[in-house]
Amino acid sequence: MSSEPVELDSAQERELERPAVVTVPRARGEKSNVALSVIALILVLAACYFAKPVFVVLLVSILIAFLLAPVADLLERFRIPRPIASLISVLLMAGVLYGFTYYSYSAASQFVRDLPKYSAKMAQTVARFRKKAEDIQKTTQTVLPAPSDVRTVKVEQAPNWTGWLSNWAGSLTEAIFIISFIPFLVYFMLSWQEHVRASTVMLFRMENRNTAYVTLGEIARMIRAFIAGNVLVGLFMAAVASIIFGTLGLPYFYFIGLISGFVSLVPYLGVPLAVLPPLVAGLGQIGFKDALVIVASVFALHIFALNVLYPKIVGSRVRLNPLTVTLALLFWGWLWGAMGLVLAVPITAAMKIIFDHVEPLRPWGAWLGE
Repeated sequence: MSSEPVELDSAQERELERPAVVTVPRARGEKSNVALSVIALILVLAACYFAKPVFVVLLVSILIAFLLAPVADLLERFRIPRPIASLISVLLMAGVLYGFTYYSYSAASQFVRDLPKYSAKMAQTVARFRKKAEDIQKTTQTVLPAPSDVRTVKVEQAPNWTGWLSNWAGSLTEAIFIISFIPFLVYFMLSWQEHVRASTVMLFRMENRNTAYVTLGEIARMIRAFIAGNVLVGLFMAAVASIIFGTLGLPYFYFIGLISGFVSLVPYLGVPLAVLPPLVAGLGQIGFKDALVIVASVFALHIFALNVLYPKIVGSRVRLNPLTVTLALLFWGWLWGAMGLVLAVPITAAMKIIFDHVEPLRPWGAWLGE
C-alpha cells in the first residue's frame, strides 16, 4: 500500500477544519434540566430553613412597609420630602405599638389587682374540678385494681434552672436583636421605594424588563389587597366579639374583643389563641355556661370567617384555590412555625404571580390558581 500523502483541495480542507458538532439527545438534555431544577429547589429550601430569621424579618418588614406606604404617600402629597414622610410613618407605627402595649400592660395590672376579689370563687371552682378528677380516679381503680405487689418509685431530678435561664436569655436576646432591624428595614423600604423597584427591574435583560416591571406591580397590588382584606375581616370579627363579650359582662370587653378578633385570623392556631383572652379575663366573674358561650362564639366566628368572609374578601384578591392555601399553610408552617402560617398565603400568591409571567412555569401558576 502506498504511503504517499494525499493532496486535498481547498473545499476539503475547509470541511476538515470545521469544528465537529456533537448532537446531544433531547432526552438527555431534558434530564439535565430536571436535575438542575431539583438541585436548585433543594438549595432554595435549605437556604429558607437555615436562614429562617433573615427571611422572616425581611418578609415581615415588606408587609409592614406596604401597610405604611399609603401613609407615606399621603404625607408626600403635602410636599413633605419622602425620607421625612417615611420617618413619620415609622414613628406613627411605633407610637401605635407603644400605646397598645401600654394599654395592655395597664389592663393586665388591673386584672392582677382584682384577682384577690375572686380568689374564693376561683378556689371553689378548682376544688370542684379536683373532686371530680379524684372521683374518676377512684372509679378507675375500682374497675381496674392495680396489683398489690407493684410499687411505684418516683425519681425526680432537680431542674437545671441555671441552664434554662441561660438558654431563655440567649434566645430572647437573639430575638430582640433580630426584631430591632425591622424599623430600619421598613424605613429604607419606604424612602427608597422607587429606587429599589427601578433597580430590581434593571437586573433583568432588556427583553424581560417590561415583564419584570408588570410582575412587581402585580405583587405589590396583591400584598396591599391581602393586608386590606385581613384588616376588614379582623375588624368585623373584633366588633362581633366585643358585642358578645360586653353582653356577658367581661371587663375591658372592647379591648379583649379586638385582640380575639384579629388573633382568630391566625390559621389553625386562631381558635385557641382567640379563646384564651376572654376566658382569662372572665376568671371568677363568669360561670361554666358563660365560658361555653365564649368558646362556641369564638369557634363560630372563626368558622364563619374562614369559610365565608376570608374566601370572599381575601381569597378573591390573592387568586389561590383552597387546596393551594391548605398545602401552603402546611408547608410554610412546618418550615417556619407560627410565622410561616402568617406568611404562607402572601408568599404563595407572589409565587403564583411570578409563575403566570414566566412561560415555562405557567402550568404551575394555573395549578395554584382558582
